[in-house]
Amino acid sequence: MENLSGPAIFVLAESARETAEKLRASIPGAEIHGLSRRISAADVFFDNAAAHLNRLHRSGREIVGVCAAAILIRALAPALSEKTSEPGVVAVSEDGRFAVPLLGGHRGANRRAREIAGLLGGAAAVTTAGDVHFGAALDEPPEGYVLGEPEKAKAFTARLLAGEKVRIESGADWLREASLPVSADGALSIREEIRKTESGPETLVYYPRKVVIGVGCERGCAPDEVSGLVHRSLDSLGLDPRAAGLIVSIALKADEPALHLLAEEFGAPLRFFSAATLDQEAPRLANPSEVVFAETGCHGVAEGAVLAALGPGKALALEKQKSRRATCALGIREEGPWLEPHPGRPRGELFVIGLGPGDSGWRTAEAEDLIARSTDLVGYQLYIDLAGPLSRGKHLHPYALGEEEKRVRAALDLAANGRRVGLLCSGDPGIYAMASLVYELIDREDNPEWRGLHIQVSPGVSAFQAAAARAGAPMGHDFCAISLSDLMTPWEIIERRILAASEGDFNIAFYNPVSARRKTQLGRAREILLAHRPPETPVIVARNLGRPGEEIRVTALSELNAEGVDMLSVVLVGSSETRISPDGNSAPRVYTPRGYAPRGYAQKNIFGLGLKDGAGDDGGREEESGRN
Repeated sequence: MENLSGPAIFVLAESARETAEKLRASIPGAEIHGLSRRISAADVFFDNAAAHLNRLHRSGREIVGVCAAAILIRALAPALSEKTSEPGVVAVSEDGRFAVPLLGGHRGANRRAREIAGLLGGAAAVTTAGDVHFGAALDEPPEGYVLGEPEKAKAFTARLLAGEKVRIESGADWLREASLPVSADGALSIREEIRKTESGPETLVYYPRKVVIGVGCERGCAPDEVSGLVHRSLDSLGLDPRAAGLIVSIALKADEPALHLLAEEFGAPLRFFSAATLDQEAPRLANPSEVVFAETGCHGVAEGAVLAALGPGKALALEKQKSRRATCALGIREEGPWLEPHPGRPRGELFVIGLGPGDSGWRTAEAEDLIARSTDLVGYQLYIDLAGPLSRGKHLHPYALGEEEKRVRAALDLAANGRRVGLLCSGDPGIYAMASLVYELIDREDNPEWRGLHIQVSPGVSAFQAAAARAGAPMGHDFCAISLSDLMTPWEIIERRILAASEGDFNIAFYNPVSARRKTQLGRAREILLAHRPPETPVIVARNLGRPGEEIRVTALSELNAEGVDMLSVVLVGSSETRISPDGNSAPRVYTPRGYAPRGYAQKNIFGLGLKDGAGDDGGREEESGRN
């Protein structure tokens, strides 16, 4: 997915927030990223400054740090990449007097530093030669422009620095205010083009990204067919592919791989229009089709999308062209390059995020990245609270316990409107949580807007993993998880699963063991287990894992009851091999060996009582294979 955000304004101290807010108000798409324990208000909060900076840098996000330059340098030094690919990093003094481009000077940082200096009435400390002498870097055109042959810029600039003159042949108004040595008879030249052109070493050609490409295709159309049709269409008008600045289609195709690969090939944003919006362009279509209307709800996809993007009173540059399974139309924006905000809407994104049991230390870096990228957060109120400062500055959509389907529908609908939505779950979203419900609703309802979404499931530490880690290593051999809630599953089925797990001597994690209305299921599970396991089998009851009031209790299977157990608890029941570590810890450390002992070995469980002989025949342990 393309990065739709502006720069991340990185702030560590409340004294820098005023300057940061001035920048956010003036720079489109900018967000304030603040250190949670020191900043009172921000769009995105973080706990670890260095880790957050590195995540931003790795994702290609531009960084404007309202802080000491040394902080940015020390944090990012280990992550520095190739000079030609790194995102811009600018340090701004807290009072706004100085803006210093540190990284990516010729990839936007120099320009951003000058912009910030203008906004704040300060000075930009730009040190690259072209900028110092001419006030512009020829290899760093403004947003929306592409330099045709970037490798020529260095030699070209050197010749200007040596005293040669340059003539500006067409366009390039952004250079006319620079201090270039311009002369009508200069040996060097600069020009803008949208069409293919030849140029020698004396000429730099810039391509304004004015062309909009409208595309329609059948489901599953081969990417090569779509790309080939687009290139043939551009060639028919002599247009250079580097002048393409926007690709548009119908919302029904939001999940079409060929379109996303096309956008990646051209490095252009991809936007979609609803069928109703496209059909409003029917009177202006050169090739309206009733067949297309029957299939999509509009009379033309490629032409309609181009006209919708261009706006009223504008015409097609190229009417619909067809291949066997795809269509293409072209338009040219007269006003200048395509820049944000682009017409249409992006493909919506839904992140199903596992927060872990509660403690932020158990939360993955990916989960924090996705929360930071989200515009909206949806979840049970407790889960939103668990996100802590990361949820600040987001559009929050809290729901009560029991409204699972309602909140998943809300998340899907928000994403269908082009939002980036984080659906928050405790533990792992694929274990008794919302990930399966997301796919179930999409599959059940066949809503085309939902089917077009980009969905990413981000795993988290599950409650049974956290409980096991707190208690030692009780799940060291084969295990299973069983929910004791009969709200969605008949109790008869649950009983069969408990029996199968008991007979198979699995370590068991019981989720949803007791609720306000269900008090008997845990007791019934104990009865089934006691028919197959010794009464002394170790049991771990864990409650409020990673949250205030955390409780870890070790007991025997025969003593297990519903007292002190609720929906915030998970219960782990050991197998016949589970025992206590003999290391003398004050708190019991329960573990299950990786393999069964040889026949005749007298095993000891946590209470020191003899158990039945091991079930293994050879006593050997399977070598660790790298699997968890």
